[in-house]
Amino acid sequence: MAFDKTELEKVAQLARLHMSDAEKDEVAGRITDILALIDQMQSVNTDSVTPLAHPLDVTQRLRPDYTTESNRRDELQKLAPRVENGLYLVPKVIE
Repeated sequence: MAFDKTELEKVAQLARLHMSDAEKDEVAGRITDILALIDQMQSVNTDSVTPLAHPLDVTQRLRPDYTTESNRRDELQKLAPRVENGLYLVPKVIE
């Protein structure tokens, strides 16, 4: 699939990119190469390949799940200017 200069100009305009003509030719060529590589990868038959979550067959060591800090909500809310029902009250910012 070829990515020509007119398509690049449309994309550049939408992205608000300013490119010289030399840059446009280079970028269009690179995008064409990338699309050709994608076409090549899509042509590979992968029906017999099982999907992988990770390329290495390893397991994650799990650490014990325990609390490292105590609940200090009541202590911290005593410092707040306004609190109601366990919630901090703040000035309205958005009308």
